[in-house]
Formats: sequence, structure tokens, C-alpha cells
Amino acid sequence: MSKGIVIKERVILGIDPGTTVMGYGVLHTTGKKAVVLTLGVLKLDKYDDYAMKLKKIFERTVGLIDEYHPDELAIEAPFFGKNVQSMLKLGRAQGVAIAAAMSRELSVVEYAPKKIKQSITGNGNASKEQVASLLQKQLKFEYDNQYFDATDGLAAAYCHFMQNTLLASIPASTTKSKIPAKKKASTWEAFVAQNPSKLKKL
Repeated sequence: MSKGIVIKERVILGIDPGTTVMGYGVLHTTGKKAVVLTLGVLKLDKYDDYAMKLKKIFERTVGLIDEYHPDELAIEAPFFGKNVQSMLKLGRAQGVAIAAAMSRELSVVEYAPKKIKQSITGNGNASKEQVASLLQKQLKFEYDNQYFDATDGLAAAYCHFMQNTLLASIPASTTKSKIPAKKKASTWEAFVAQNPSKLKKL
């Protein structure tokens, strides 16, 4: 290991929001390594009162934060579908989870479902089964639960981990534009000199 390189440890909480089932996963990361601390689901179908569902989402999210002390929350964004009511419910579930994270002063990052699938499988249209299978191979854990919401929550955390690992591996000099900004013309004559193709000839 080169002198001066610091391997940063982080804990990432990933959540797949939902008002029937909320999936979650927690990763402990060190440098380019990630280990699953836990994953599971919060079943909400037994609650008839919608407000109670939101309350349970808030409480479970806070409970996970207090237990595992994550540094960040990575959450899956609601997908755009034809059912407006379903979108509204997912949006509220996501908002409550975000509010719970912010109440514990966590930074929050949102990822589109396609982005999460793409980062893990290389295919933005991959199935839940494919995502779960690849996660199990990459992170070497076993999970027999019938709910893919848990691995979807873990996928959000792993996507965030991979995005940060990728950015950290890119030298700062390569992320800067090498094309100098074009100087703004201060006079009409200067504009014409800089943009001869925009001058209409009569």
C-alpha cells in the first residue's frame, strides 16, 4: 500500500421504499470491499390505515439508523408508471424514509431503478431475480426470503458504493474539462470575428 493512502470506512443504508413491503440492506465498506451487515423487509400489508404505514416506515428507518449507524442513505426513486395513485403512494413512502434519515442528519442520495440495475448487472432492464443473483455472487451472502424487496434495498446501497468507488479511482485531473471556455465577446465586432458562420450574407 502506498504511503499516504487512507482507506475510508463507510456504512451505507439502502432502501427500496414501498407501502406494502419496504426492502432494506446495510453495507459496511472499506476501500473497494463491501460486506453485508443485514438485509430484510418491513411488511406493511397488515395495516389498513395508510398513515400508520408511513409511521412504521419512519420508525423502522430510524431504528436501522440507530442500530447500524450508517453514514449515508441510498434510496431507490419511484419509477414513472401509468398508475398515478401508486406513484403518489411510493413517493410518500420515499419521502418518509428520507425524512427519517434527515432526522438523524444522514446525507441522502437517490438513484433511478434503471441506474441501480445498470450498475450491478450492466442491464438497466434486468429482472429482480437477476439483480438478486448477481448481488449474492458479488457480495457472497445467502438470502432465502421470498421478497426481492430486500435485495432491491441492498442493491441501492451497493449502487451507491460502486458509484463512489468509481469516482475515487478516477484521477482528479481527468475529471476536469480540457477544453478552454470561450471568451465572451465584448463588442459586436468581436462577436462577428469569433462567429463568422453566424453572419448572414445578403
